[in-house]
Amino acid sequence: MTAPTLERPTAATGQDTDGSTAAPTAPAAPAPPARHPLLAAARAVTLAAVLLLGFAGYLLGLSGLQEAHHQSTAYATLRDRLANATAPTGPTEDGAPLAVLDIPALGLHRTVVFEGTTGRDLMRGPGHRRDTVLPGQPGVSVLFGRSTSFGAPFADLGRLEVGDRIDVTTGQGSFHYTVNARGDGDHPIQDTAPNRLVLVTGDSDWIPTSTVLVGARLDGDPEPAGAGRPATTATDKVLAADKDALPALQLWSLALLLAVAGAVVAARRWRRSAAYLCFAPVVAALLWSVYENAAALLPNVY
Repeated sequence: MTAPTLERPTAATGQDTDGSTAAPTAPAAPAPPARHPLLAAARAVTLAAVLLLGFAGYLLGLSGLQEAHHQSTAYATLRDRLANATAPTGPTEDGAPLAVLDIPALGLHRTVVFEGTTGRDLMRGPGHRRDTVLPGQPGVSVLFGRSTSFGAPFADLGRLEVGDRIDVTTGQGSFHYTVNARGDGDHPIQDTAPNRLVLVTGDSDWIPTSTVLVGARLDGDPEPAGAGRPATTATDKVLAADKDALPALQLWSLALLLAVAGAVVAARRWRRSAAYLCFAPVVAALLWSVYENAAALLPNVY
């Protein structure tokens, strides 16, 4: 009688049929979930919307704080120059404080006027067009001011009525003007008075396409004009965009992108809260610079 044959243990018992021990097989790692292209697109749209809303908040709110800071420091500077008789009475550098404007009917008091009318100049306050005489001098003096952003000093310019008073103080003294005309981009002011002041702003709370003009005549005699006026450039004209801000906008945007990337990498290697706390001021400062340069590309009287 033949004895029954017994089989050797198989891989199920940890051994091969030849008696050798097999290494246990590790379970396969689960494949990472595939990212749906619509999810990436939705995140990109959300990020763009957040940036646009932030830009709107900057223009309509935070830019006013920036303008108020410029006004405060410039008023202190100009007050000292007026007291020491060193305030400009002729052509000066762009962005220099030039005069103090008061329009009681609009509640505008001790508003500093700066030299120049580019988008950056008007971020500080009303600007004097460089190719015109200073207020109080013989001829026509033109001032631009924003209607919506950066404090919107000329937001209510259209409310001025004939007979309202405008006061301007420069290095040559205080001058008083009386409103006598109004106009717009399609209907320029027609006035033959030799000594006048013209105030200009945008025609809309959104992106302006035309202008609001208010003319006023000088009460009394003018003071002598200074040296010849410099010529204006394309960025000095009304509704012009400061295209010189475009290269700066590109550089600040690149710096912002690198800072965000650095924050993401740091959050993966360090403690996340510490990384975000470290990078938050840097990102905020860069974002402010991006918004400021983007604002310069809008019409200068916006």
